[in-house]
Amino acid sequence: MVLGIQLVGTFFGLFMVYYSFLHFKRKEFTAKEFGFWIILWIAFIYISIFPDSLDFIVKRLNLARTLDLFIILGFIILIAIFFYTYTLVRVNQKRMEKIVRDIAGKESNIKK
Repeated sequence: MVLGIQLVGTFFGLFMVYYSFLHFKRKEFTAKEFGFWIILWIAFIYISIFPDSLDFIVKRLNLARTLDLFIILGFIILIAIFFYTYTLVRVNQKRMEKIVRDIAGKESNIKK
């Protein structure tokens, strides 16, 4: 029996497949990135339709519900995304400082 939340998850997954396809057609995604996102969204749709397929992981981790697994995975993914974003910002900040210093050095040499 398919519940309402399963239908919402399935439609969301299908929408995201379409959205990923649009980004691929606009050449904003490479073929590898597009393949990664398609596999991820198909797995999302599968898990939305068959949530019991994760029971072996839930039992192995001694969790009470599948929702607990999703919450824990959500926090792990958010922390990883936050760390990745932080490292990108730091790298860009250092590049920006180097560019500003180079420009300031050139301008000071010109004024002399």
